[in-house]
Amino acid sequence: MADTEDPATATTSGRLVPDGYKVLTEGKGSILQKGNDVFYNPAQVVNRDISIAVLRYFVKQRQLEEQNGTAAKSRTRVKGAVMANAVTDADKVDGIKILEGLAASGLRSIRYALEVEGTGRVDANDLDSDAVEAMKRNIQFNGAEAEQRMRPLQGDARVVMLQSPLAYDAVDLDPYGSPTQLLDGAVQAVAEGGLLLVTATDMAVLCGNNGEACWGKYGSYPLHRAYCHEMALRILLAAIEGHANRYKRHIVPMMSLSVDFYVRVFVRIYTSPAAVKDAGSKLMYVYQSQGCDSFYTQRVGRKIQKNNGVKYMPGVGPAVPQQCPETGANFLMGGPFWADPIHNMDWVNGILESVKANKELYPASNKVISHLTAVSEELVDVPLYFSLHDVCKTVKCTPPKADVLRSALINAGYRVSSTHANPLGVKTDAPFSAVWDIIRCWVQDHPVKAHDADSYAGKLLAKEPELKADFSRAQGAASNAKANKVARFLPNPEANWGPKPKHGRPVKAQATSDAPLITTDQDAAANKVVDGSHTQTANGTIMHAAR
Repeated sequence: MADTEDPATATTSGRLVPDGYKVLTEGKGSILQKGNDVFYNPAQVVNRDISIAVLRYFVKQRQLEEQNGTAAKSRTRVKGAVMANAVTDADKVDGIKILEGLAASGLRSIRYALEVEGTGRVDANDLDSDAVEAMKRNIQFNGAEAEQRMRPLQGDARVVMLQSPLAYDAVDLDPYGSPTQLLDGAVQAVAEGGLLLVTATDMAVLCGNNGEACWGKYGSYPLHRAYCHEMALRILLAAIEGHANRYKRHIVPMMSLSVDFYVRVFVRIYTSPAAVKDAGSKLMYVYQSQGCDSFYTQRVGRKIQKNNGVKYMPGVGPAVPQQCPETGANFLMGGPFWADPIHNMDWVNGILESVKANKELYPASNKVISHLTAVSEELVDVPLYFSLHDVCKTVKCTPPKADVLRSALINAGYRVSSTHANPLGVKTDAPFSAVWDIIRCWVQDHPVKAHDADSYAGKLLAKEPELKADFSRAQGAASNAKANKVARFLPNPEANWGPKPKHGRPVKAQATSDAPLITTDQDAAANKVVDGSHTQTANGTIMHAAR
């Protein structure tokens, strides 16, 4: 994932390394490491690589839009809709402007400056004075190109963004925990049609372990079910949309990823009071049966075309009866969260092909390709998914192979795909009545022990299937990636792959095994972060933390 140089090697390679420091290199960027003063988490190399790939693609799209005039048309809508003092001539640079709000020692920003062609300037901001000094040292260490393209800043990211309306073509926020306190400034700082890159690592909150905390932070109630990782993405997208709507702006998701221990979204932001009226119809609630895996969705609002006009109305409901039609159980209600597609497949496929053609540019290229390949095969217009093993666990039967279930769904006339968020997840536009009929037919061919008639499993299997499942192999049942032997879910490359302790915590208190915490020179974990890893303290101060 990264290479290290000892002082002697670094000196002979033409760079002067201060006494006691080692050099950590990732991609074209390098940082100086001294003992425990900088912490490096290899798991985040995937995040950085994907972000660089997305930014490279964004730059090309931005250039095309400038050439065909769509960018200019988009900018004319901004006048009067948001702050008029957005960008002055003095702020303009040759190329795109990027802000990393929580830059820490600046590795991510350095890589952006050196690896994303078409970058005019990268503003790397951090609140901590020690982090800013480390950032300045690292920028200087990376040479003239980094120094010319980078500007280190010290300040509260929220204030920096609020003081820079429409100033940045791309804003990157990668905090430790929730990004919600940063979103209001972020949606104002992004230029018209610009890119907002946001990470959230508070997965226990987003996935339903702490529903009340999620409601307080994101304004959505999560459900702890198999689809929770996609729901986490949709909750984050809905939160960003809500902040943007307050300023007559709206988001268009380009790609949304659930990776390891975090979620990461890439959205473009546009100004359009008319489009903001659509916001309610882009959100939905989910009704989850408490007796089985069935769930049903309902849009918050609806858009009705009438003659030459459009009327906006509340959603029609209820979407479900009082009890689950399969088991008679009650429903849990989750949401609201994003209902529209979470990916733009033109972007996903374009970025994937670019990474495949330039694997040498990405230290974690295999991981990046596996994630993007899985995303490229998803049904974009089908929200959420069910787990094949969970469905079969409900009726206590041996699960069929994924291709067998997918064949039955396709033969019944429905669409089906996998999901990048769960290796066992199944996306389909089939109603759950059809899904359970297929499972009932499978159980008839593969009998199970008799269940109590009053149990949920007993009620599910007591019904005669109205749909006669056809399990013969259907074209399209196997994914293209599987057919071409392209790995979609790679194992973690090493032990302890995941989040790391926050800034300032004692090293020994974090050790849970004899294996060293991950650093490139196998030292014990340090207490400084390398890139955007921050947390919010009780008094509201943004602090950086190792991840």
